[in-house]
Amino acid sequence: MASSTITAPPQGKTPKSLRAGEGRRGMLLVAPTLVMLALVIIYPLVRAVVLSFQKDQQLVGGFFQQGGSAGFSNYTHWLLQRCPDSAGNMVSCPPGNIGSEFWGAFGVTVFWTVVSVGIEVALGLWFATIMNREFKGRGLVRAAILIPWAIPTAVTAKLWFFIYAYDGVLNKILGYFGVSPVLWTSSTWPARFGIIIADAWKTTPFMALLILAGLQLISKDVYEAAEVDGASRWQIFTKITLPLIKVPLMVAVLFRVLDVMRIFDLPYIMTGGANGTTSLSILVVQQIQQGFNSASALSTIVFLIIALTAFIFVKFLGADVIQRPPGQTKRKWFRRRPDVEAPEGAEA
Repeated sequence: MASSTITAPPQGKTPKSLRAGEGRRGMLLVAPTLVMLALVIIYPLVRAVVLSFQKDQQLVGGFFQQGGSAGFSNYTHWLLQRCPDSAGNMVSCPPGNIGSEFWGAFGVTVFWTVVSVGIEVALGLWFATIMNREFKGRGLVRAAILIPWAIPTAVTAKLWFFIYAYDGVLNKILGYFGVSPVLWTSSTWPARFGIIIADAWKTTPFMALLILAGLQLISKDVYEAAEVDGASRWQIFTKITLPLIKVPLMVAVLFRVLDVMRIFDLPYIMTGGANGTTSLSILVVQQIQQGFNSASALSTIVFLIIALTAFIFVKFLGADVIQRPPGQTKRKWFRRRPDVEAPEGAEA
């Protein structure tokens, strides 16, 4: 009986036209989104950078005139606190000038970011650990804990403003323990910590929700194996739980850090930015009333600070916002994709 030879179907290289067609179709699908992003993000950003290199309008002879090119003077105005005097020479900004408040507002913003996010991480991890357990009424607890996060920030600010009032609830409670009333919104440090408490009350549920999503991805078999090996609860927490939720935890921290660094509505409604509670965003709004181009320079500086912070988190601290399958690396742009070779012995 003669043996028959089975020939594999012809397999050649992947048609380039197919890959090109998929690429064109993909670009058509994302084109409307890219256009919208360009209109609402890229154009305002580029426009702000262009305006930051121009002088503000000046009142000359009763008429406003364009100031012309400013070079880097708007940036040195904020970073080096240089202001023009009556003769037009650049001198150190005097106290009370808005240009002298940049580094103070920067320090307050960083202080709020570090303390507020630290409190939210600790409380959020605690709440997420509790909600991850199985107990009766767990669904109700998960729904109730999200209520502060669902309340609008303006409403939260007014709520805590009334709580912090001189004859408000908080001072009434402190009075029962013999503590004299505190001017929570009229003193520097009480106002700063009062804003931190209000911010933590509102956004801790958000942190807990993201951490809970990471905890639910951990298999129970891992914990059971650790208990069989005699690991203590602290060892399980530090050696298993924290390493396995590092990515969602760092993403949650990144979101909150960027959110607090541009905080505006909470301190503005509660204190109006007075008594050492002026953030960078409040400073931008205050400068808009005096000069739009200088405010554009300040907003550009704030954008660069936030962008640098996000880069550090993503590049060095493991905040992988785009989750990839295990073993998949980041795509190298501008690298030609190798063609698929035909199997050995196949007919061309």
